[in-house]
Amino acid sequence: MSRVGRVERATKETTIEVVIDLDGQGTTDVATGVPFFDHMLDQLGRHGRLDLTVKADGDTEIDAHHTVEDAGIAIGQALAEAWGDRTGVERFGDATVPIDEALTRVAIDLSGRPYLVWDCEVPIDVIGTNFETSLVKHFFEAVVANARITLHVHNLSGDNTHHTFESVFKAVAVALRRAVAVTGTGTPSTKGVLQ
Repeated sequence: MSRVGRVERATKETTIEVVIDLDGQGTTDVATGVPFFDHMLDQLGRHGRLDLTVKADGDTEIDAHHTVEDAGIAIGQALAEAWGDRTGVERFGDATVPIDEALTRVAIDLSGRPYLVWDCEVPIDVIGTNFETSLVKHFFEAVVANARITLHVHNLSGDNTHHTFESVFKAVAVALRRAVAVTGTGTPSTKGVLQ
């Protein structure tokens, strides 16, 4: 069974194309016009062992907000399409990932109930020339709402904001890989559904 999600989203602010293969090899093809965000999405695909394509054309001359938000919406929708009714998945996944001095713990539940717990303080407001650090939380809010998952992100240490966010994205990737692993045949829920 193919577990691939494809989403095309077009608004007055952005045009986004996302393809996700849950059973890929970690091959990524990412171009959003926001270099730091591209780097983080590359981590998501590679360490989640998802084949991930994200192509975005947005109003980055204003700022990165619309591109990051709309990419999060499209990625969440593509994930939901790829795992379908979630039959046979492990459902829960967690990971603790270090990047030098930064350490982040993440837990995911493919519950069908969108909820984000975000415990990640960073010391600076902008990375590079135009990436507002508050956009990382906003990105995950959009993913969670559209994939209909519960996601807990707890950054335990980190002095360097780049390292902190890299540990966040890698931890989400590993936890997601574990949650979507097919380990059974039924629906892992006493309700009989994950929606």
